[in-house]
Amino acid sequence: MDIRKIKKLIDLMIESDLQAIEVKEGDQSIALTRRNPVVGSVAAIPAPVVTEAPVVKAASRGAVEASPMVGVFYAAPSPGEAPFVNVGQTISAGETLGIIEAMKIMNPIEATQSGVIEEILVKNGDIIQFGQPLFRYRA
Repeated sequence: MDIRKIKKLIDLMIESDLQAIEVKEGDQSIALTRRNPVVGSVAAIPAPVVTEAPVVKAASRGAVEASPMVGVFYAAPSPGEAPFVNVGQTISAGETLGIIEAMKIMNPIEATQSGVIEEILVKNGDIIQFGQPLFRYRA
């Protein structure tokens, strides 16, 4: 990966106040993590292949669907359209909950299990982090 691209990623992290970013181009990948707000570190490691979003179980609060990547969250397929899901809506495993845009690629976020949406934890257009809770639902 070109050092100029890495420097641009670092600048993006600083401008957006991101704590971590992971990028994959072909068979190359890079993960950048800020150890503190002033100093950043760069580490080239193989990126894990994420096939489904992590699901966190909370004792009495229901399941939480978490982000499988860093990017921008979109609640609807395009501006002006209805959101994929609303609070109180019953969903099925595999149903699209939202979209995360990462590196100009739109990645659908699918429910890992069926349930009823209790809370949408992010807003349309929010920049989200890997593992950040997106939806809470009752299974």
